[in-house]
Amino acid sequence: MEKLNILGTGHAMTLDCYNTCFTLENNEGEHILVDTGGGLQIIKQLRDANIDFRKIHHIILSHKHTDHILGMFWIMRYSQKLFSSNNYEGNLNVYMHKELESTIRKIMFEVLPAKFTDLIDNRIIFHIVEDKEERKILNYSIKFLDVQAKKVRQFGFKTTLENGKTFVFLGDETFSEELRDEVKDADWFLHEAMCLDSEAEEYKPYEKMHSTVKTASEIAESLNVKNLLLYHSNDNDLKNRKRLYTEEAKKYFSGNIYVPDDLEIIRL
Repeated sequence: MEKLNILGTGHAMTLDCYNTCFTLENNEGEHILVDTGGGLQIIKQLRDANIDFRKIHHIILSHKHTDHILGMFWIMRYSQKLFSSNNYEGNLNVYMHKELESTIRKIMFEVLPAKFTDLIDNRIIFHIVEDKEERKILNYSIKFLDVQAKKVRQFGFKTTLENGKTFVFLGDETFSEELRDEVKDADWFLHEAMCLDSEAEEYKPYEKMHSTVKTASEIAESLNVKNLLLYHSNDNDLKNRKRLYTEEAKKYFSGNIYVPDDLEIIRL
């Protein structure tokens, strides 16, 4: 059965949960890693999730914010160990839009030694993707989507799972109406929710182009999606976050609601 392995659920400044990232796992146990979080802990999260890195040959990076791409630098270092010991078959493919590829390439060549950067274009292959371009990744047809983000250019994607259900990931900004036709009636819709509606004055999500649970749930209801997954959230009350977010979401969304914790597995 296909799975969503949640590696992190927090935004950039969370300390008690890792930054938002996950893997989409197919029926053969192969993974697409989506974003990498902000540091070395990505390797620990993969280990704690019992994910064999040798089963990851594809990574999708959404945008250049540090909490989404810095883990990629540690993945480079970890990959080099596996490559040098002949313990990894094939190449590691990384998909991103042109501006992000340019940024990552520039930073990597500035901060990493040659034994790591020599892997780029050799064993670690950067793939530049365009808005609405479709790529075959594993057994999925991935349609990349510019999410019309207000802060920096950001890509999400839409795909059909092996079980025939549609799956939509749109990064970490509030849904843009320009994508309505791509998302409406989706089976799975992943949307950020920074905080509860009652916390909006304190955390000011709208100033950061983020949503409250209420806003995200209203959007999902208007799109007639079946399953709403909320992530990129605060860690101010992790003990009660799942319960509180779910209770608020149920007031505005009639489908199934998922508020995962780090390392939670969701069967698709």
